[in-house]
Formats: sequence, C-alpha cells, structure tokens
Amino acid sequence: MENIYVGLDIGTTKVCAIVASLNENNEINILGIGRSKSEGLTRGVITHINKTIESIKAAIHEAEEQSGLKLDSVVAGIAGDHVQCLQTRGVVAISGKDQIITEADEKRLIDDTKKVALPSDRRIIHVIPQEYIVDGQDGVIEPVGMSGVRLEGTVHIITGLISATQNIMRCVQSAGVNVSDIVLEPIASSDAVLNEEEKEVGVVLIDIGGGTTDVAVFVDRTIRHTAVIGIAGKKVTDDIRHVLGILTDQAEHLKIEHGHAHRSSVIDDEPIMIPGIGGRTPLSIDKKMLSNIIQARMEEILKLAAVEIKRSGYQKHLFAGAVLTGGGSLVKGTADLAREILGMPVKIGIPSGFHGGLLREIENPMYATGVGLVMHAIKHRQTAAHSVKEEPKKMDTKFVTVLKRMKDMFNEL
Repeated sequence: MENIYVGLDIGTTKVCAIVASLNENNEINILGIGRSKSEGLTRGVITHINKTIESIKAAIHEAEEQSGLKLDSVVAGIAGDHVQCLQTRGVVAISGKDQIITEADEKRLIDDTKKVALPSDRRIIHVIPQEYIVDGQDGVIEPVGMSGVRLEGTVHIITGLISATQNIMRCVQSAGVNVSDIVLEPIASSDAVLNEEEKEVGVVLIDIGGGTTDVAVFVDRTIRHTAVIGIAGKKVTDDIRHVLGILTDQAEHLKIEHGHAHRSSVIDDEPIMIPGIGGRTPLSIDKKMLSNIIQARMEEILKLAAVEIKRSGYQKHLFAGAVLTGGGSLVKGTADLAREILGMPVKIGIPSGFHGGLLREIENPMYATGVGLVMHAIKHRQTAAHSVKEEPKKMDTKFVTVLKRMKDMFNEL
C-alpha cells in the first residue's frame, strides 16, 4: 500500500502494531494501534511459535480495525541478548573516469567491510558506516562525488542468530502478513525519541522493555555502540511476585500504580492493600518495602547499561546524557535513580514528530520501538525512491561544457 507504513514490535510482554500514513507534506499521521499480550517470547527471543503467531494476529487485527485498512506488510523489530556488535574496516581503489567516487564505489567498500569471519549460526543485521577516509583524509561523512584514488571506511556491524531472524519471519508470515524489513529495536527506538542535536553532541539511549534492555550510543550523529541486556521490566515484576507471594497480574499492577525505583523519593508511605488469594486475608504492602524490591533490580539493569556505556569508549563524550524509554522507564523514580548511577543528565524519551491521528495515544515510551519501526520504514522507502529516480537522458551540450570547465578549475585549486 502506497504511503501506508506498519511497524511491528514483537516484545516479551506485548506485541504492538502501529499503522501510519504519510501525506503530501511528508507529515506522519498515526492511523491505528494494535496491542496484544505476548506469551511466546523469553528475553526478546521467540520460544513458542504458536503463541507468538496468535499474539501477532491479535495485534494486527486490532490495528486493522482501528485504521480501517487491510495490512499486508510490516517492518519487524529484533532484539534479544544474542545480538552482538563489532567494528571493522574496509578499503577499495577508485579507478573510474576522473577518479570520482561513485555510489557503486561506496557499495563496494561496504561489501568489503562485510568480509568478516562469523559463526555459521549468525548473520549480519545492519552495517552502519562510522567514518570514511579518502586518500588518507579522515572525517569524511559523504564520500560520493569526491575525487580520490583510495577509499577507506570504518563500519559498525550488528549480528544476530539466523534462527532468531527466521523465527520472526515465520511467525509474522504465519499471521498473514509479509516482512519487508527486520530492524534492531534500539535503532528503531532512537529514530522515535532522539533528535539530531542529541545524536551530534553525544547521547545514550536506554530502552527498558519487558524482556530486554537495549543500549545505543550516538556521537557525531552516528551510532557508535549497541548492546542488548537480557534483564528488563519483567524481571522487576517477577521479583515482586516472588518476594510478596502474589499473582503476576497483581505484581504488575503494584509496579505500575504504586511502584517507585528510587526509595529515598517515596514520600507517602501508606500501606497498599491487595486481595488475598483463594479467599485469604487481604495482604498489606508497605510502599517503601515495594520500592526496595524494585530499586534492587532497576539498579542492576542501569549498572549493566553503565558497563556497556564504558565499553563503548564514548563515556566522556555523552554531553546530552541519557534518554530512557520503553515501558520499564514508566516506573516512578527511574530517571532519578539513573542520574545517580550513570552520573549524567537523564530524561524520559517520548515518541514525537507526528501531525495527526492518534497523537495522544502514541505519546508513551512503551510505543517507542513500534513508532521507530514506522519511521525506519518511511526513511527506507524515501531513500529507495530517491535512488531509482530517472536521470535526464541527455544534458545540453553547452551545460556539459560549462560543467567541465568548472571541474577543471576546481582540480587546479
């Protein structure tokens, strides 16, 4: 469907489908949101095919009903602690006419960087250019059109298990829709909640989902480090359930409605009453006790994120601080705790940049990945359309002569 884009976030605790359109002014309208409970994933990886298919079907059906459209293709997210990243370099010689670097040369360079030894069970998900070097001159952002005889480049390669990718494809297709692309979830989330200024001065995105916590470091408008941590919001819920001996739904309700990740910020310490199980006496929960349970696990998550920030080598370059997003960031006091542990400015990231439709509904950190997948789909289609535009068949002879003279003048400088 032309100008209709669908993002499908297949998470550990929820499956979310977001439908959007792009109008003639390139403004994004949110047409539909479909949500369903996810029961077939563990730490971001599909572990039960049939349950996952049913969850995807339910989310797609709700999104179709809300948008009034029949969906046939989605951009799906991928996460899980199987995701790994590495840096690699490549080099190619420029031998074309006038030794002007072309898009074909850039593609040859990217292909050269992919020649890395990977285990047979892994595949490359993304190749993200970091820096280009033309004839020894580094810091080049866009080499196409420049003159040179040698083009080098450093890229950030993200890999994942082949089986994880195949299982996502299989589940989505079994639910009745096709997969147009698979995108790493922290990259998608960054498109939804980070702006270009933050990416330029240096920022880290920490997306606390249900099963995984995704970390992405940006400096100079480029992603420099990615990591997926296999601990997130569901672990917090499990801790509450085990310590207090209550049901999962009760633990989730306590976390969302009364939970606090920063114990010292709890002012109102009134007890919380929850129904007893099987007709037993109602249970009284102390707010500070609940906060102790939540803070312990949230500290672990944030300290693991801090380790990844340090591992990136860009810890001292993150002048915009950290942006927290995902459903796990909605627990009260999470930003305060993050400021203490990370030692940098922290804010909660909310999806933005939309013109119409379900604006209020989408402005929630839990939808960051789904919205980001939509924005990735839009950017990808626009880039593809731009690259296949038909070029003029023949330039005017006088214009060609003037262009050649100008080129010769620049070559002499």
